[in-house]
Amino acid sequence: MPEHVGPAFVDLQVNGFAGVDYNAATVTTAQIAESFAAMEATGVGLCLPTIITSTTDHFIACARKILDTRHPIVAGLHMEGPYISPTDGFRGAHPLACVKDASLDDFRRRQDAAEGRIRLLTLAPEAPGALAVIEAAVDMGVRVALAHTNATTAQIDAAVRAGATLSTHLGNGCPAILPRHPNVIWDQAGCDALHASIVVDGHHLPPATVRVLVRAKGPERCLLVTDAIMAAGAAPGPYHLAGLDVVCSEDGRVAVPGSATLAGSALTMPRAVGLTRAWATPDVGVAWAMASTQPARYLGLEPRGQARVRWSDDWSRVLDVAFSPTTT
Repeated sequence: MPEHVGPAFVDLQVNGFAGVDYNAATVTTAQIAESFAAMEATGVGLCLPTIITSTTDHFIACARKILDTRHPIVAGLHMEGPYISPTDGFRGAHPLACVKDASLDDFRRRQDAAEGRIRLLTLAPEAPGALAVIEAAVDMGVRVALAHTNATTAQIDAAVRAGATLSTHLGNGCPAILPRHPNVIWDQAGCDALHASIVVDGHHLPPATVRVLVRAKGPERCLLVTDAIMAAGAAPGPYHLAGLDVVCSEDGRVAVPGSATLAGSALTMPRAVGLTRAWATPDVGVAWAMASTQPARYLGLEPRGQARVRWSDDWSRVLDVAFSPTTT
């Protein structure tokens, strides 16, 4: 059985875990802390709890509960939206009622309430006001990513010049049918200035697409994320994401009932590493770095702790995980 030991994982996009939704109005700080302990058990030493498109007041309430845990796993917050495309398909599972133009005043209010802990902002570069927000956020030390966007080639180029450095869940957050070329996937995949985070769960991207994106960006610019919701680390069944009812199927696919729209995942980082090793690289160390040292370096951090993972012979199943908060 293949096994690997290395720096603990760093997940830049996690909406919930172990039955806890970080976007729920009713969630408690104690519940969030319990979910962080469950996440550590999967080898994650650092993460960016992610708050998706919502009102400013709701974002602030969620952010404060997460930060009040004072848990060492929290490297900061990922603010995904609300400055995204309102168009169906590009918007994904984000609530249309809360989508809004990019506003520096709004972002500053959220960042101030989060004690300056927003480390990653995902937006659509075509949103009115987006370029000014990108420039200001970068000046504050925030990393800026692009997603849920119907931007033109020129708009993506302008966002990169303004300081955007990442594509969030590249290959997703867009309609099933796009122009052959150009489109937002090709434009971002071909941009060397953008790292790419990818969700390798067998549902967000098929194996061939994972291989192509890793080859296009180069493994050193690829960052594995889970985009997990509360179904991760829990049994299949009905769940929710920020008030949206979703279902996690037996095979781990999370979607709105009766819809093709994915709503996060039930993925864990060890499984993402195993599938990336199986589909995109013969070297498990390369896949591991995409989930640990590379996302840490992107944030300007060092991984926290060490993980050991053992997989099935075909890399598709995680058999055992151990986490230590210190590196031995």
